[in-house]
Amino acid sequence: MNILTLLVLIPVLTMIGVLLTKDYKGARLVSAIGMGVELIATVYLVLAYLAARKTGMMHEMLFTSDFMWYPSLNIHFAFGVDGIAVAMIGLTSIVIFAGIFASWELQFLTKEFFVSLILLVTAVYGFFISLDLFTMFLFYELALIPMYLLIGLWGTGPKEKSAMKLTLMLMAGSALIMVGVLGLYYNSAPGGGQLTFNILEIAKINIPVAAQRFFFPFAFIGFGILGALFPFHTWSPDGHASAPTAVSMLHAGVLMKLGGYGCFRVAMFLMPQAAQEMAWIFIILTTISVVYGAFSAIWQTDLKFINAYSSVSHCGLVIFALLMMNETAMDGAILQMISHGLMTALFFALIGMIYGRTHTRDIREMGGLMKVIPFLAVVYMIAGFASLGLPGLSGFVAEMTVFVGSFQHQDMFHRVVTVIACSSIVITAVYILKVVGIILLGPLKDQHHAHLEDAKWYEKLSTVTLVLAVAAIGIAPLWLSDTIVASLKPIVARLAMVIPF
Repeated sequence: MNILTLLVLIPVLTMIGVLLTKDYKGARLVSAIGMGVELIATVYLVLAYLAARKTGMMHEMLFTSDFMWYPSLNIHFAFGVDGIAVAMIGLTSIVIFAGIFASWELQFLTKEFFVSLILLVTAVYGFFISLDLFTMFLFYELALIPMYLLIGLWGTGPKEKSAMKLTLMLMAGSALIMVGVLGLYYNSAPGGGQLTFNILEIAKINIPVAAQRFFFPFAFIGFGILGALFPFHTWSPDGHASAPTAVSMLHAGVLMKLGGYGCFRVAMFLMPQAAQEMAWIFIILTTISVVYGAFSAIWQTDLKFINAYSSVSHCGLVIFALLMMNETAMDGAILQMISHGLMTALFFALIGMIYGRTHTRDIREMGGLMKVIPFLAVVYMIAGFASLGLPGLSGFVAEMTVFVGSFQHQDMFHRVVTVIACSSIVITAVYILKVVGIILLGPLKDQHHAHLEDAKWYEKLSTVTLVLAVAAIGIAPLWLSDTIVASLKPIVARLAMVIPF
């Protein structure tokens, strides 16, 4: 059996196993075992991919499989991965494994919760391995369905409103993506012949420039909405604030990455001329995202809102780097996806654990927590340091690569927007250090917090898993960066053929 098929099959079998359990203890145990096996399968995939590349396999995609699904429209179940997809699959496996243990004490509709959570992850895996635009879109839609239920049933605060807002915004993005996908399909055989949804086959065809100019904004904005592209980001803070802990981890850590991945894999790769012509518009919008998100985080008092606006800033930086369209910047964009996915999942896990003890997310009501929950406090500081880009952690590697690549452009426009985007580092330091100083240091503000229990074993397992991943990338990033760069070369080459840098 193809390893990629196994990556989708394991979550499906896990969901069936969860449904057959009798109580919440069985549901969480089966979920943990299933996602543990998924993590092991992902490690095997990474090692197999690296070994295949080392032996000289230079195909653009490895471990490919192709099954005809709908002959009349030439729709296939076509799977395959390159270094970028493998990295995103690795991110997904780590975050869902940590997310299961972050939800260990959940007892309300436990089976339904874990089934919905794993269904979301299944769709994410399917999206990253799909080489057919139709099946990719199918998995994209499948990933959105559980989000409404997960927030609406297990969320907090105005959860129904937040779930509805998130769903409507992302479905609007889906409608735009569908227009872009159909535009690519009906222009995939300009010289005659059979139309196709296959990404690799479309990439060999020069889509008419007029068609690119028309359909590129649909595809890019559609995916950009999920990537919190300004001004379509408003769903993100509300959705994060109301979502349960594991859902926030997956939503910010993984689901938002589908937006950035779709922007370059579909919109930019398949419509390079339009991407070159319109890049400046979206560079301006992403620059606003980066700075606006960081400034907005300063003024928030709710821990989840702070991290949500931080995600708007960091995800904006991803699309910003992709639009620079050179190898270094795009490498930084993928590293930023992975780095942000890990550290924001860690943040939301910690926020959920702190909220479960203090029963508040308002930073004005907390203080001196370093004295009573030192393990969680130290891990929170590590997450904060990763977010503001200190050396030795993943954030530094990603952001430095982004800014170095962006500054390679010689013209004034790119240099100015890069400098503006760089300013977000200082702004990020302000709100991270502000939060750390308020909630962790100083005297206790609430004496009820003096007897809080520190992290339990499953909370330590969840957070340590993410911390180790963040530190591993920060200390030894070259193997990951080299793997990503090797897979970026055909994409960058296709973009460079339009207008030389």
